Amino acid sequence: MQDLGTDAKSRLYELDQSLTFIHSPFCGTCHVAQKMLETIEAVYQKKIFNQCNASLNPDLMEEYKVKSVPCLLITRNGEVEDRIYAFQSVPHMYDRVSKFVT
Repeated sequence: MQDLGTDAKSRLYELDQSLTFIHSPFCGTCHVAQKMLETIEAVYQKKIFNQCNASLNPDLMEEYKVKSVPCLLITRNGEVEDRIYAFQSVPHMYDRVSKFVT
């Protein structure tokens, strides 16, 4: 996963499409969700997710109306296409993100 840093909001507008994992380092569920996404990246054999620390990007949280972490925010040209909060399982997440991966 590529870390978008503290300027994540403006970087999302620069990307044609982004699957951005929004997390907090103090969130246990976020660590489990991150492992799921890393497993999916291993299947695709390429980096398909970006990541963003919610605590360092409050403007992104507000602009994109992210209600909680973990969240997978899917955007195209800065516009929200989907938000996923319930990660459930690796097969579930694979099915959810496969339509967005090119």
